[in-house]
Amino acid sequence: MILEMKVPSPGESITEVEIASWLVEDGDYVEKDQAIAEVDSDKATLELPAEESGIITLKAEEGDAVDVGAVVCLIDMSAAKEAGAKKKETTKNEVSVSEEKPVQKEEPAETYATGAASPAAKKILSEKNIDPKSVKGTGKDGRITKQDALDAKPSMGEALNDENRKSERKKLSMLRRKVAERLVSVKNETAMLTTFNEVDMQPIFDLRKKYKEEFKGKHEVSLGFMSFFTLAVVRALKMFPDVNSMIDGDYKVSYDFADISIAVSGPKGLMVPVIRNAENLSFKGVESEVKRLAIRARDGQITVDEMTGGTFTITNGGVFGSMLSTPILNPPQSAILGMHNIVERPVAIEGKVEIRPIMFVALSYDHRIIDGKESVGFLVAVKEALENPVEILMNGDEKKALEL
Repeated sequence: MILEMKVPSPGESITEVEIASWLVEDGDYVEKDQAIAEVDSDKATLELPAEESGIITLKAEEGDAVDVGAVVCLIDMSAAKEAGAKKKETTKNEVSVSEEKPVQKEEPAETYATGAASPAAKKILSEKNIDPKSVKGTGKDGRITKQDALDAKPSMGEALNDENRKSERKKLSMLRRKVAERLVSVKNETAMLTTFNEVDMQPIFDLRKKYKEEFKGKHEVSLGFMSFFTLAVVRALKMFPDVNSMIDGDYKVSYDFADISIAVSGPKGLMVPVIRNAENLSFKGVESEVKRLAIRARDGQITVDEMTGGTFTITNGGVFGSMLSTPILNPPQSAILGMHNIVERPVAIEGKVEIRPIMFVALSYDHRIIDGKESVGFLVAVKEALENPVEILMNGDEKKALEL
């Protein structure tokens, strides 16, 4: 029995995906639930698992855009597992051992054994003015795939064939293309401005030093900076609700809840999962959720739903060493807070110069909906909470706030 495997819907409003990579080869035997491909949507990269066990026949090439519901492969469920074992094929440069003939001398590297080009590959090669005979195909029977054609480069002469002069042409993933499109639209369609401030992190350093071991021992999660920033942001959003609003045509949409998007680095690049109802979370709750989402992003398990619907974003460029930056809005949100690295700097404290751990913070915002007064007031409120965490964020009882 032949099973037609179709592209499942990764989420609402997504009608097309791209085959990022096949994790199996045509003719392989696959087990049920085995990951057979990675597919890109405009929001995430997801694995496609085999629906049944059997011999697989691929019906789409890497780089192909396919509609949700389209057939991308066939699985012969009646085939035995042994039938899928790959046999070493004899090429024109090699003969089987059973024939007991000497192996022929290899041809020069520039002579390729290649098959025909696929229609898509032929079109690309024609546009690039490249002879298909000069391209080594990686598809079945030496077939030149679309990706082979995209990777192919025209001859630039011997002078440019130096080993030290290499370049690579690789198609951007659908996710990266969508991100690029959205970032350009943010610059073109919003009135984005950024306001800056600095935070003395010494009070938070002191709290973490005093309680980090006890906190981790009881809650099995570290007491990081993200919980302080998230709770400081939640408080500031209540004080300045315009920052927790969005533009929808001629209307302003405001929210009485805080779904905080947090930028985390994953194997496929930057991802922005959402901490839902952060206004209801404690320090333990925020840190646990940050850890859970970061692990899912790292392991490639994050879902589209987990990255959709945030009302405000926090991004931490400081983990990569950034001193100061202008974070770009995460549409359709109207504001984003950028954290940066912490550096010991001389500052004036009650008329005396002291060395304190200082972090620069930046708030980028859409000036169409947020005025300068609100943006500056919001960032000052965040600064005040971070510099007085026991009084403002913990109601004067640090042990109770940390659930110790």
